Amino acid sequence: MSTEKTPASAQDIVFDHVVKTYPNAASPAVDDLSLTVSAGEICVLLGPSGSGKTTALMMVNRLAEITGGDIRIGGRSITDHDPIELRRSIGYVIQQTGLFPHLTIADNIATVPKVLGWDKRRVKDRVAELLDLVGLPVAEFGRRYPSQLSGGQRQRVGIARALAADPPVMLMDEPFGALDPITRERVQDEFLALHERIRKTVIFVSHDIDEAVKMGDRIAIFREGGKLAQYDTPRTLLKEPADEFVARFVGADRGLKRLTLTRLAELDLTPATSGDAALPAIGADASLRAALSLMVAEGTDAVRVMESGDGGGGGEVGAGGEGGEGPGGAKALGTASLDAVRKAGAA
Repeated sequence: MSTEKTPASAQDIVFDHVVKTYPNAASPAVDDLSLTVSAGEICVLLGPSGSGKTTALMMVNRLAEITGGDIRIGGRSITDHDPIELRRSIGYVIQQTGLFPHLTIADNIATVPKVLGWDKRRVKDRVAELLDLVGLPVAEFGRRYPSQLSGGQRQRVGIARALAADPPVMLMDEPFGALDPITRERVQDEFLALHERIRKTVIFVSHDIDEAVKMGDRIAIFREGGKLAQYDTPRTLLKEPADEFVARFVGADRGLKRLTLTRLAELDLTPATSGDAALPAIGADASLRAALSLMVAEGTDAVRVMESGDGGGGGEVGAGGEGGEGPGGAKALGTASLDAVRKAGAA
C-alpha cells in the first residue's frame, strides 16, 4: 500500500449536536454530542457502561440511526448515503473479529472487495498486500481457517479485512478486549505501527483508560446519560481534567499515566560514563513510566538509556555491558535520573 496515497484518503468525522433516543427510553442514549475527529487521527471513546460510547460509534455507519443532529464524513452527511453502501465504505473491527468460520483467511479478507465487484486479480493482490501488511504472509496463512489461528492472529485478520476496500474511516469496538494482556499489548503496538503507515481516521471504543492513553490522539470521555464530559489530547486530559467526574474516571494515578506519553529519547540525558555500566539499561524508545518501573524493580535512582530498545515494546534492555555499550552492542546515549524523569513527567 502506498504511504503517499493513503493519508489523503482519510476524512474528518464531525458529530454535530447528535442525539440518539431509543423507543420508550426515558432519556437519550447520546445527548447533544458535538466533536470533530480530524482526518488521520485515532479518537478513543471512553466512559462507564451505558454512557453511549458504543451507540455513538454505531451511528457513524448507521447501525443505529440518528434521532437528531447530524454526522458528516468528509463534509457529507451520512444520511445522504444508502446505509449498505455507507457500511461498505467504512472499516469495522469488533472484539471477537466477526470472521466467517467457514471461509479461509484469504476469503474472509476478500469479502467486501468481491461484493464491490473487484476483478479476481485485484482481489487476490489486495489480499496478499494486506496479509503482508499485518505480518501474516498469504502463502502461509491465506488457506487457513480462523480456528487455526491464535487470538492475536485472528484480530490482525479482522483489521486486514476492515482495510480491504481502503476505507477512509475505521470503527473499532473494543477490538482487543478479548485478548490476554501480553497479546493485547503486542497487537496494540502492531496496530499503532500500522496506523503510522495507513493514517486512516479511527474511532475506537474502549473501557480501559490505559489503552485510551496509549492508542488515542484524542480521547472523548462520556458521562452517564450520553453527555460528553471532555474531549482532549491524552496529555491535556490527564493534566487538566475538566471536572471531578473526569478526574475520578482517569484515576488517582493520572500522574503515572502521563509518564507513558513521553519517551526517554525526548529527555536531555546526562552523558554516559564508564561508571554507569552497572545501571539497568533501557531503550530510548521506552516511556518514562517504563524507566521508573525499571528503577523501582532494580533499586536504582537512574537508568542507562540505549540507542535501541532491544527488549521490545517496553524498550527494556536489562543490566550489564561495559562502558558505552549494552547487550547486542547497543550504544549508550546517556543516563536518565529519577529526578529527571519526575520533572519531565510533571511538565
